[in-house]
Amino acid sequence: MKNCTLCGKEFDEAADRSLYAEAGEWLAGEVWQDAGELCPLCLENRAKLVMMYGHEINS
Repeated sequence: MKNCTLCGKEFDEAADRSLYAEAGEWLAGEVWQDAGELCPLCLENRAKLVMMYGHEINS
């Protein structure tokens, strides 16, 4: 179990993830270099926000 660096919530790294969380994990590794540090909910939220507002990443 780890603690999320954004929200502080404890999470299991081995738990199943949604497609949004998988996209967020990719962003964590490729864009923000904090892979493995965020809980699935924060990963999902990051992916959704990037889809809406991250035009420089989406192009």
